[in-house]
Amino acid sequence: MTYQNLRIEKADNGITTLLLARAEKHNAMNAEMMDELIAAAEELDNCEQTRAIILAADGETFCAGGDLKWMQAQAEKDRIGKMQEANRLAGMLKRLDSMKKPLIARVHGPAYGGGVGILSVCDLVVAADNTKFALTETRLGLIPATIGTYVVRRLGEGHARQVFMNARPFGAQRAHHLGLVSLVTTPEDLHAVTQKEAEAYLNCAPGAVADAKALCQNLARMPAEDQIDYTANALADRWETTEAQAGISAFFAKETPPWRK
Repeated sequence: MTYQNLRIEKADNGITTLLLARAEKHNAMNAEMMDELIAAAEELDNCEQTRAIILAADGETFCAGGDLKWMQAQAEKDRIGKMQEANRLAGMLKRLDSMKKPLIARVHGPAYGGGVGILSVCDLVVAADNTKFALTETRLGLIPATIGTYVVRRLGEGHARQVFMNARPFGAQRAHHLGLVSLVTTPEDLHAVTQKEAEAYLNCAPGAVADAKALCQNLARMPAEDQIDYTANALADRWETTEAQAGISAFFAKETPPWRK
């Protein structure tokens, strides 16, 4: 597929970089970008070459949130039309959230509104220490509703209440304290630190990484009384995979497992 609002760079080592590519619009999301992100997530999930994905952006801004023209068009739609566009954004976030492969954000510039929503569905977020974040919807008389599902889950209710209502920007260290950002580094070291985090997954069995991610997501959403049976079955299923058998055999034989060769 040819993308107009994204760029995909695939490296030989299995790390793929997915870049938001509307730098002239501060990578603000319009309908086309959302649809392309869904398509890109599908493509990379099914790409055997790709084992980890770095989500980054062109230009000075990571993501300014919703595109102004897209928002103006929403304002002119009837209630059904407004809900359709909200569902478009929700569908994009859901698809990114459900990716089987690790999704690591590399944040070099401001992330506002929907940009915070995107970060909330990443497995790991590395941010430059001069980066600014904000949920600015209330300044426009709106609310961070569609992204809220993921932002509240990421931050927790207590932390979310601190940033949902006042629209005040906050820095990378505060974002780290709130749980939005995983690692904070200097702008000069941002690429290297993010690359190191992505490379860690290359030492692990791809199928096990995918199953471990699913395990984490399912346990977070599952009643406690169901977790014992679920985890026992999940582990038994994994023991029976050819990947696990190859990994255990390589360990005892003191050999390199096939995914590291």
